[in-house]
Amino acid sequence: EWTMKTSIVFLLCISVFPGFSQGRVVREDETGFAECNVFFPGQVPPEGFTEPFHVKICQQYNKEPRFATLYSTKDKIPLYSAFKFTNPAQSEEENWLVEPQIDDPENDLHEMVHEADIGGTVANLGANQALTSDYVGSGYERGLLNPSLLNEEDFQVATYTLTNAVPLSPALSKSWHRDIGKVVEQALIPHCSKMDHLYLLAGAIPSSVRVKGKVSVPESLWLAACCDAPQGWSLGLVKKINDENSLADLTVRELEKQLLPGVHLFKGNCGEDKQSQEKREAVLQAVSQIRSGEQGQTSDNQETKDSSWVRRVAGIIATPFIKLLELLIYIFVELVKFVFYFLWLVVKRVVGTILDGVCSLWNGMVSYLKAVSMVLISIPYDVGRVIINIFLGFLQIVRDVVSLTYRILTIPVGFILHLAAFPYHSICAIPSVLKDMATGIGGTFSLVIDATAAVLHGFYYLAGHIVKRFVPKGSSDD
Repeated sequence: EWTMKTSIVFLLCISVFPGFSQGRVVREDETGFAECNVFFPGQVPPEGFTEPFHVKICQQYNKEPRFATLYSTKDKIPLYSAFKFTNPAQSEEENWLVEPQIDDPENDLHEMVHEADIGGTVANLGANQALTSDYVGSGYERGLLNPSLLNEEDFQVATYTLTNAVPLSPALSKSWHRDIGKVVEQALIPHCSKMDHLYLLAGAIPSSVRVKGKVSVPESLWLAACCDAPQGWSLGLVKKINDENSLADLTVRELEKQLLPGVHLFKGNCGEDKQSQEKREAVLQAVSQIRSGEQGQTSDNQETKDSSWVRRVAGIIATPFIKLLELLIYIFVELVKFVFYFLWLVVKRVVGTILDGVCSLWNGMVSYLKAVSMVLISIPYDVGRVIINIFLGFLQIVRDVVSLTYRILTIPVGFILHLAAFPYHSICAIPSVLKDMATGIGGTFSLVIDATAAVLHGFYYLAGHIVKRFVPKGSSDD
């Protein structure tokens, strides 16, 4: 019930704030970065980043892919963000987001949310990613790998996520965004025939230095560009953390050697065999001019700094008071947030109790109506069954009466029929009796004749035998 209510509140927030920034952690069974594969040449992401703590994120806004990020849950920083140049808009207000599913994969929040809006619904929040509290009072800023200044309005909002930020000093963060903006707009875009064929990878190499023992401070920042066009080229740039004015150019292969072993940033090395050397030389020359201009500007700035040492001293003196004011403002903001959060919990609990009561009442009414309906439905059925049983009993009685009547009536009828048939059977039997009597008398007479003949024949046979025995043969012959 808690999860369902939280999901309802979250959906209401999305409907109230249509500009809600979104992103999702890509599952292992999906190919590459899913919908965000469009930010890589040939839709093939870099190879060689295979550690189990490397998490793929498809950064979205208004349900559209904006850029792709490979995030290290071990170092709590992104290893690279892949994006394309869009028409820059005016700078957006910073509104930082976090990715709930990095810390709690089973959570129902499948999109990025404001850290303050999570409200304890995400388990182990901050275990695998950096939070705003990790930067507060650390002296580091949340530096964007994919700079907001290179993106149009919708894309800009999506860049302000802690999964796209690394710890940078204020001066380095400003220098990185300035240099990358100038290089892309003045050196890369003019020398790529089609702007949508320019693919950019901005990354960071983690170091052993940790902010608050948790978030890794980059050892260096890098940018890899691929112009995937008929007259294409590729280029790598590296900025060292300890030198905010450094910006070294090198080939993509040289850049790959500074990263993890076996890393390949672009498919087929961005068509290295077919790259236009003239185009690449022109890009390098433009980068060199930008770097020279920055160095000249740095010298001018140095002179200005030397002439304004008094302001520096004043700044140093005023810094503790400014920090104290910042701390007081921070405490006030946190107290206001706590009060609103407490009120939100109270309102949520009251609304939840009311909703539970309404749901219980509704379930009781539904159960009562269901029981009454079943009783009303069973009444006609029971009445019909009684009527049918009565009718069947009546039919059984009728059948028994008819059967008894039939059996009673069959007694005299049988006697009368047998009595009436007696003379007929008696008269019809006389010829048969006379025949039998005649046959008996004839048989007796025949038997007497046969017996007499047999006796006479016996006497004749006996007399003949005696004569033959005692009378002489001669006399006999005579």
